[in-house]
Amino acid sequence: MDIQLKRGFLDVCVLAAIKNEASYGYKIIKDIKPYVKLSESTLYTILKRLETAGMLTVRSAEHGGRLRKYYHITNAGLKRIEDFKEEWKQIMSIYQFVTKEDHHNE
Repeated sequence: MDIQLKRGFLDVCVLAAIKNEASYGYKIIKDIKPYVKLSESTLYTILKRLETAGMLTVRSAEHGGRLRKYYHITNAGLKRIEDFKEEWKQIMSIYQFVTKEDHHNE
């Protein structure tokens, strides 16, 4: 898969994981795991990119004697999810075009 396309999918997956409530790294990975394999290092790169883009905010809070970073989606992040849903319609249309010959040969 094209790296840019995959990056876009992963960004939206992470945003979707925090859409309804703030979350932290380990929980985000656990929530996404049934759908996407994501390493911890990749997740933190994505979180930093999304924070820089203004799609999420970060706050630190103590948990079990340690500081834990909680990630919260912003309006820009919510808009990115909505934009992705519209883009997905185009992606599916392209997929149907590309695979239409496959269906004729079955």
